Amino acid sequence: MIVYHGSVLKIEKPNTAFSKKFLDFGSGFYVTTYKDQAERWAKRKSIRLRRSPVVNIYEMDISDNNINVLRFENENEDWLDFVCDCRKGGEAYKNYDVIIGKVADDDVFKTIDMYTRGIWDKSKVLEELRFYKMNDQICFVNQAVLDTALNYVGSYKVGE
Repeated sequence: MIVYHGSVLKIEKPNTAFSKKFLDFGSGFYVTTYKDQAERWAKRKSIRLRRSPVVNIYEMDISDNNINVLRFENENEDWLDFVCDCRKGGEAYKNYDVIIGKVADDDVFKTIDMYTRGIWDKSKVLEELRFYKMNDQICFVNQAVLDTALNYVGSYKVGE
């Protein structure tokens, strides 16, 4: 399967050590199956870092039965609890090699924030989330798995 990573760098050898904390699925190397999502990530980083946006392309194979994959098929209570925990600095994500699920982008996070502040309950948040078109994200938590399951194919500058 082809996946994409938005950045300002060509990344032939991804490394989980460079990840930010407090992300949807914790600290790790994030990719998506949506090229346009990766381009948005790259553009956002390029504005912040004042560099050219780059999308890296990889071939992903996580079919090995020894890879511990947590897969959220949709945005449900389990997904919401997991994302909220990771965004608060929880470490449950460390129990997995790879985590797959929907992206809590800025608009979605505003909705989730209503829950974390105690303004809305879970059912209200989940009801609201069904109105958003959410792309996927795949987080590689385990560096050894990342090294074997993701193979660099190429990269391109966004807009070229």
